[in-house]
Amino acid sequence: QRRPTPMPSNRERLTTPIKRAVQTRAHNYCEYCRCPGDYATDSFTVDHILPRRAGGTNALDNLAWACYGCNGRKQAKTHARDPDTDQLVSLYNPRTQRWADHFCWHKNNLILRGKTAIARATVEALSLNRPTVVNLRRLLVAAKLHPPDRLSDV
Repeated sequence: QRRPTPMPSNRERLTTPIKRAVQTRAHNYCEYCRCPGDYATDSFTVDHILPRRAGGTNALDNLAWACYGCNGRKQAKTHARDPDTDQLVSLYNPRTQRWADHFCWHKNNLILRGKTAIARATVEALSLNRPTVVNLRRLLVAAKLHPPDRLSDV
């Protein structure tokens, strides 16, 4: 009988306490599209900013809280093209960069705009203004629950 190959340490499953710590640090908002977990239609997950297959670890400084829409589009991407310059740039890193330095709200707080090449590439690559997210933002604006101002420095 064949024994399973042990997984390397960077492949270890994330523990529930680590997942909770990532969720708490993000105030239960997607760290990319800023969709609130309390109102999202999909579950949230922990994203490896530097994917494990690229050497990323389960360390807290490599983990972000993400909705499945953003996480599914990001997958193992670390770079994307800025649509304005066609330059290849790194994607936004919520652990080393301030969200407010890179993104801003536009059109009645429904559309997320990139202020930098990194943000513009991230908006495109992760489709941060996909129709389902914009529709959710519209409802949250009407309920006075958006934008999440308290997260501008997170």
